[in-house]
Formats: sequence, structure tokens, C-alpha cells
Amino acid sequence: MTVVDASVWVSRLVPGDGHHASSRAWLERHVAAGGLIAAPVLLLAEVAGAISRRTGDATLARRAVTAILVVPTLRLVAVDQRLAHVAAQLAGDLELRGADAMYAATAMELNVPLVTWDQDQLARAGQRIAAGSP
Repeated sequence: MTVVDASVWVSRLVPGDGHHASSRAWLERHVAAGGLIAAPVLLLAEVAGAISRRTGDATLARRAVTAILVVPTLRLVAVDQRLAHVAAQLAGDLELRGADAMYAATAMELNVPLVTWDQDQLARAGQRIAAGSP
């Protein structure tokens, strides 16, 4: 299992993104190999917002969320008080943005690596968890 953050999904779902080909290939290989993907449920709102802002197309944003939800190996993790507390601790300790801390906390709680394109998140969260890019 691997926690995959919104930056990877957005790049996979937006053909003009500079990381599109790499994200697409990595996700397809990971899923084809039966690899499980986890993310906090926050992923859906983050992807929809990012795609809508980037493209100006709300319909495309909704289709992106639908595409994510049909990935058979995806596990969305509920954000409960415990996970929120872990994320808050990481955000404070590592100076992470809130959403980035939520992905790091999810990876930490599941004891799995985090995959992201966000270089700041890689550097900061990588101090506590295994983190890399596709």
C-alpha cells in the first residue's frame, strides 16, 4: 500500500501537466500489479478544486473525482480526530501545509510510503516517513 497525494492524481488527470506521463505510467503499473493506494478522503476535494482552478472546467473536475472513485485498489481513509491530531502534530513539527500534513499523517498511521510531486512535502514529510515521487 502507498499513500498517493493529490499532486500525483492531478498530474495524471490533466494531460497538459508536466508530470502527466510519469504519473499515468506509475499509477497504471501500481494498480496493474495489485498495489493498494490510500489517501485521506480530503483527496476528492483537493483534486476537484485543483483541476477546476487549472482548467476552468467544473465538469472535468467532477469527472476526475469519478475516475478516482472507480480505481479498484483505492482506499479512502476517513479523517477522524486521531488522524487530525497526528496531522496537526506533523504540521507544527515539520512546518507542513495542512493538507500535506494530512497525507503524511495517513502514511504514518498506515506505516506506508507517501508518493507526491510536491518537493516541499517530500523534504519536510520525508523527515518522518518514507516519501518519494512516481
